[in-house]
Amino acid sequence: MIKIHQWITTAGGIGFIGKGAGTIAAIALCVACYLLPIISDGGWLSAILAIAITALGVYSSGKVEAAWGKDSNKVVIDEVAGMMVTLVFIPVTINNLLVGLLLFRFFDILKPLYIKKAENLPGGWGVMADDILAGLYAHIVLAILVNDKLL
Repeated sequence: MIKIHQWITTAGGIGFIGKGAGTIAAIALCVACYLLPIISDGGWLSAILAIAITALGVYSSGKVEAAWGKDSNKVVIDEVAGMMVTLVFIPVTINNLLVGLLLFRFFDILKPLYIKKAENLPGGWGVMADDILAGLYAHIVLAILVNDKLL
């Protein structure tokens, strides 16, 4: 059963790439959104999918923690979920995807505004919460840029 959790948390194996796997997972989500607009339809379906991926990530991350340690760099489902949160209710365009990706990675890497503290939550919650917060902050900035027609 641990194998399915490894597959989920590595986003289908992306996490095994090593250095930069989180960025690659976020890029893969952007490509998937562009090629399969149903993933990020700009509406409620994308919000429901983001919630489902987050819940699955919390559960599966908690399961692999015993084998891989706390917040292993192999676990990239958190980047996928955070990128999904960034794009919720945002129209899928190349510009929006690129700016959203840059904003998400900015917040995810620098971890300002209590993002770093979210890592202290137990189990899968600590793995996922910092990326969800990074995605939320990136979403707020991206939504302002899109709504003010700056993109």
